[in-house]
This record gives sequence, structure tokens and C-alpha cells, in this order.
Amino acid sequence: MSYKVSEEGNVVTIHLDGEIDMDIVESAKEVIFPHIDSGKEVHLNLSQVQYMDSSGIPVLIESHQKALEKNNKVIIKDVSKSVLKVIMMAKLEQILNLE
Repeated sequence: MSYKVSEEGNVVTIHLDGEIDMDIVESAKEVIFPHIDSGKEVHLNLSQVQYMDSSGIPVLIESHQKALEKNNKVIIKDVSKSVLKVIMMAKLEQILNLE
């Protein structure tokens, strides 16, 4: 997995690229969580994530919950079809902020 971070005002956009599996879960959290902790709204762009297995689900849920605790939100944007399939199978589309 690789990533690119851009910031505009109070919004941080993190573009993830590659695969989200159990090998990179901790790395993904290390990238995402500090931005949530800073009080910024975080947009996760998943358009370039070709694969995500079930180990990626906790990253999305924990990011969402962490943002709620900070009275903020994480918006998951431009979700690739393969990732959307995992999100839908876990019925997370009703919980997560998807755009």
C-alpha cells in the first residue's frame, strides 16, 4: 500500500493505493489516526485500492468511531468496486459515510 496526503482547510484527503490486507492494517492506522486526532475531517479516497480483505474492515470502523469521538467524521470516497463489495457484505454502508 502506498498513500498520498493532501490538505485543504480543515479537510485532509488520504489517497490510498494498492491492497488493504492484514499485512498493512497497522500501517494504514498509523497514516489515518493522527489526522483524525488533529481534529480535521478526513476523506479516505479508495479509488486506487484494488483489493481489501476483511482485515481492512476494522480500519474503516475504528477510523469512523475515532472521528465520532472527536465530533468529526471520516468520509470514504470514490470506493473501488472490489472494496465496495467487502463493505456491502459487512453491511457497513449503513454505518460509514460513503460518497
